[in-house]
Order: sequence, then structure tokens, then C-alpha cells
Amino acid sequence: MTQLVLGIDVGGTSVKAGLVDVAKGRVSGQLIAAPTPVPATPAALTQVMSALAAQLPDSSGRVGVAFPSVIKGGIAYTAANIDASWIGADGAALAEQALGRPVLFLNDADAAGIAEMRFGSGRDCSGTVIMLTFGTGIGSALFTDGKLFPNTEFGHLEMAGRDAEKWASARVRTLEGLDFPDWVARVNEYLAAMHRLFWPDVFILGGAVSERFAEFAPLLKSPAQLRPAHFAGQSGVVGAALAAADPAA
Repeated sequence: MTQLVLGIDVGGTSVKAGLVDVAKGRVSGQLIAAPTPVPATPAALTQVMSALAAQLPDSSGRVGVAFPSVIKGGIAYTAANIDASWIGADGAALAEQALGRPVLFLNDADAAGIAEMRFGSGRDCSGTVIMLTFGTGIGSALFTDGKLFPNTEFGHLEMAGRDAEKWASARVRTLEGLDFPDWVARVNEYLAAMHRLFWPDVFILGGAVSERFAEFAPLLKSPAQLRPAHFAGQSGVVGAALAAADPAA
């Protein structure tokens, strides 16, 4: 019997939701989205989550919510691309109240990494794998022999006197009008700094920009193997649902 689990991915630009077939690791039916509210307060964001969930058919079990914050025990500890009022908030409890369902609340890049390691570009990888998502910021997920080290914040590594995500994210590429050669030059410096610190065997590059990986891949340079994310913009939704279905894995 197919088990469909609701996954929600909160981003700095949009909130996505979909039902995920957790046995096959893929979205079943429609992936829907709504703009991230401004300001992205707890009340405003949980209202968007509830509205999206109401548009989808019923699903089983708890809901997985991928969220752009360090998350421990369901509580948000940072707020890089959302409203600062989230800091210290019990995100899991707030989402449960809005959705009327049990919720697993986790870091968004960790969710993306879970999707890639179980069903995507990292499913055959051993050793050290770093998933990087290039979007509004830069998210990261670190795996060693398939085990997640949660809540890494490698997007805040200092590059060029500022957070790396304020220098090399996909959003910065758009805001500064960078072509792929100029943007990838920054990405290569970032990957080199990450490699000096962690010596990964594989980098998986995700976020919506990964859909254009073939265009800029020839410009990328790293001693580690570079792979495009399999799920692209769906990874957070898929990974959140997978984690909710099997939180101990």
C-alpha cells in the first residue's frame, strides 16, 4: 500500500508543499507553492502552511516541515532569511497547531540532503558528502558514511569579508546580474574553502539553479566529485516527508 506523507519546504522566497510517496522517494501528484509572506512571522508562515495543506488530498502520519533555521527539538535557533521573531519559537508546536497534525520540524538543507542521499545523487555515496543548496542563501548538509551531522551552517563561512551566502548564493547572482563565469568563479572559491576544511569526497549542488547545471558545470572546479542534485527544487519537500515518515533513520 502506498504511503503518502505531506512535506512542506519553507524558503526565503516561496513555501512549497506536496504529497510524497515515501517508498519511492518522489512527489505524488501536484507540487504547489505560495509566496513566503513579508514579514515571515510565525503567524504568517503557519497560515501559509495551513492554506497549502488544505489544497492537497489527505495523507497519513506526521507532516515534515523543512525550515531555514538551526532546529533542535523542534525549536528554531536562527533566522537568516525569515523574520527574527522565529528565534526561540517552538516551530514544531506552532506548525502542529496550524495543521492539526503531528509535525517533524527540521533544517531545510538537512531535508534536501536526506532526499539526495536516500533516492537522489548521493544514494551510492560513502565517505564524506556535502550537499549545498544555492537559493536565497546557501544551505548545507554534511553526511559521513550516510549519517547526517545536522544543522551545519556552511553558508555563513566568511568569504570576501561577508557570509558566503551574501557573496555566492543564487539570489546574489540575480541581484548583481552576474553571468555564469563570474558567479561560478565565486562558487569555486567557496568550494575550495570548504574542501580545505572538510575534505569531502562528493559535493552535491542543489537549489533551483541546479536545473541549469549543464550550462555552468564545465566552469566548476574542485578536487571532490561534483554532482547536480537529482531533486532540484523538490528536495526539501521530499526530504521533509522522508524524515517525518522515518525520523530515526
